[in-house]
Amino acid sequence: MCGICGIVDKRGGVVPEEQLRAMNALAAHRGPDGDGFRIVPGVAFAHRRLAILDLNPRGAQPMCWKGRWWIVYNGEVYNYKEIRAELEALGHEFHTTTDTEVILAAYEQWGEDCLRRFNGMWALAIHDTQERTVFFARDRFGVKPLYFVETSERFAFASEIKQLLPLLPKVRANQAILLEWLLTSFENHRPETMFEGVTSLPGGHWTRIDLRDGTRVGGRFYQLKVDPTWSGLGIDESVERFRDLFTSAVRLRLRSDVRVGTCLSGGLDSSATSVIASGMYRQETGTRFLGVHARGSEARIDESAYADRVARHADIDLTTVLPSTEDFLRTLDEVVYTQEEPFATPSMFMGWHVFQEARRRGCPVMLNGQGGDEVLLGYERYFAAYAHGLSPWRWLREAMQQARNSRLTLAEVLQYRFYFTRPKVRIRRLMDRTFLRPEFSGRASLEFVYRNAKAFGSIADLQFYEIKHSLPHLLRYEDRNSMRHSIETRLPFLDYRVVEAGLSMRPECKIHEGWTKFVLRRAMKGTLPDDIAWRRNKIGFEAPDRTWLGAAQGRIREEVAGSRILTAITDHRRLLDELPSKSLTQQWIYFNLALWERVYGVSWD
Repeated sequence: MCGICGIVDKRGGVVPEEQLRAMNALAAHRGPDGDGFRIVPGVAFAHRRLAILDLNPRGAQPMCWKGRWWIVYNGEVYNYKEIRAELEALGHEFHTTTDTEVILAAYEQWGEDCLRRFNGMWALAIHDTQERTVFFARDRFGVKPLYFVETSERFAFASEIKQLLPLLPKVRANQAILLEWLLTSFENHRPETMFEGVTSLPGGHWTRIDLRDGTRVGGRFYQLKVDPTWSGLGIDESVERFRDLFTSAVRLRLRSDVRVGTCLSGGLDSSATSVIASGMYRQETGTRFLGVHARGSEARIDESAYADRVARHADIDLTTVLPSTEDFLRTLDEVVYTQEEPFATPSMFMGWHVFQEARRRGCPVMLNGQGGDEVLLGYERYFAAYAHGLSPWRWLREAMQQARNSRLTLAEVLQYRFYFTRPKVRIRRLMDRTFLRPEFSGRASLEFVYRNAKAFGSIADLQFYEIKHSLPHLLRYEDRNSMRHSIETRLPFLDYRVVEAGLSMRPECKIHEGWTKFVLRRAMKGTLPDDIAWRRNKIGFEAPDRTWLGAAQGRIREEVAGSRILTAITDHRRLLDELPSKSLTQQWIYFNLALWERVYGVSWD
């Protein structure tokens, strides 16, 4: 796990070393174990190293293969040992024990098709000095980031947006994206970022620059797909098959030459991951598995009792942090800077403190349960799509069971169905809560609301939609918070085999008799305590925003009042007058935008 950046000069010029070093320094937190540079006419690569595999200096980057291919790479290919054995059988010889060298040999052997063989997360750039090309690729779901700024003369890339901002003539807001976010809180569902001129390479895509003429081509190497072999399996068979796949995904993600731990919230996904990993880790290393839990100071979000229960059950060395209001206020600018783009809730601060504690405990690799809800239909809103098409009596029966086995009431089940399938109602509600001036609210794209409503007509369509469009912002949160503290996070639920299993198994394996994530609950029988596996009160990873934002009212007014962007696009006086009476979500969105504007010096025009 590392940070990468570089510049391709399409005219063949030499990139100034001081410019490359400045870019690389802005991502020093992503790789505290060393840096590396390579500058030749037309191509400049830089790297920050977080040493996880083969801690020897020979594993440093940029790395060369056979004097021809050079790579800078961020991520992990977990099945590198299996691919290495296959390549060795084909005659390749290796000089390190890194996955980086395996990627280079695989690229020589199979070209861009090598990406389909990788099980992991990555953002990479490979310079082929013979063919005079630079090849870029990002993992299937976009777990690892890759941003770029392109002009007719240059193509600059980096792991983080902040590395690219000095290359822009001016740091300006991407007006269309910002307006859409301010109105809907929907983020990272398209390649454009909140910064004008900065774009991301979508997950599952590659692009290649031909240095001879500066042209760039690209394509997709991965599409979400359904495995038809799951369709004929009953619940019992699906449970067994899923258990084996998930266990394999966890085992692969324990491969490391440094300490590995887990983020343990006490929810089903993190608990399942932690318990399976803890047993394997103890067997392989003879030591206890580390867990870090962030406790919410408000009773409604406090899951510490569940985390403690799991830790005792699996003999996990659990550390609990309790972020205070003072911590929140003290780290406001730091977390906003870390995340780079505005974010919809203060829950980000909880994760930030988890990774800070993991680094303090000397654990640079952490497993997490991110993705479980999208892959196995864990959010209550999914029930609305699942129930579509059922007979009225079956629908009512399922709805009553859903109300009994979750925190939703029957009335709320009906409300979910009504709200998410009627885009005009949803848009009217969004418009009613905004302070945008009419000339700006009309410029915000609401296309995704219609796409989302259409997807709610089919649970399969909705699941595809959510993984493709809703998951990316959660992955951004995870990457920035962890890497700010030089932590690599690994996500077993986003092993592509697990994702495809979740998409392919019959809907009743995921939502059954009112239970969400039914196949995971069943798969954890005898592994998790029943009171954890069959929890009804899904809380989510939330922050004590009532306490925190209540204490920040003066700061909120100060920041919002000083925002030039909000002054330009909202009824600013009404915003200042009415914001204290609005929901905490609305308060945070305007506060967060104002903080982001100041921290990054963003202008509207």
